[in-house]
Amino acid sequence: MFEIFQYQFMINAILAGTVIAILASISGSFMVLRRYSLMTETLAHSALVGVAIGIISGLSPLWMAVIVALFSAWSIEFLRSYYKLYSDAILAIFLSASLALAITIVSLAGAFNSSLFSYLFGSILSVSTADVELILGFGVIALSLLAYYHKELYFIAFDEEVAQVSGIAVKRLNFMMVSIVAVIIALSIQIVGTLLIGALMVMPTVSALRFRQGFVKTVALAVIFAQASVLLGMALSFYLSLPSGATIVLCILAIFIISLLVNRK
Repeated sequence: MFEIFQYQFMINAILAGTVIAILASISGSFMVLRRYSLMTETLAHSALVGVAIGIISGLSPLWMAVIVALFSAWSIEFLRSYYKLYSDAILAIFLSASLALAITIVSLAGAFNSSLFSYLFGSILSVSTADVELILGFGVIALSLLAYYHKELYFIAFDEEVAQVSGIAVKRLNFMMVSIVAVIIALSIQIVGTLLIGALMVMPTVSALRFRQGFVKTVALAVIFAQASVLLGMALSFYLSLPSGATIVLCILAIFIISLLVNRK
């Protein structure tokens, strides 16, 4: 059973997955409360554009995913904040455009290969020691910011207009929040995949909300659900030779179904 820890790539994947699960579930809690869940899928598709550019240009797909996801997040927030466009409409436009652009780039370059496939659905084999160090470094920064501004972010999540009237720097914190989410998504695609990362940020929180606890307890439950799903999913992926992203999401789905059955009212 413990042979999983004999391989360095599995140790790397577990370390990275543990940090990603914490970051995704905490940041995802704020996104779900703001009715902004579709943002995760939109940024995941934007990150796919970066991966495609990285593969055909010979640059790092991971860093290109981070850059493109950040640019998309800032663009979405700018259009929402300054042009007052509907959030769901902006997200739908960016989601469709990003996917179309990624497919076009890959098709023109003939670059649909196993490397791109691993970014689509996740691959624990692709997580290197350098990736783990990058994720750990960003994780410390992101968690520090989320912890420091958690009261303001909580206020904004429930009533953005009142928060702004109260003197909170809503626009600055919104840009900070979407930036954190964008980087989390870009760093997660090697483990969960661009097509599945949205589930890791949304479903643990939705499952935790079914238990109707306070905000802090709900976030804690979401972290536990995400961690359990990542660890169990990686183990199943290793022993059954399945894509890591798909097995992780199926584990989260199982937890979500259980939460529905346990809390029927």
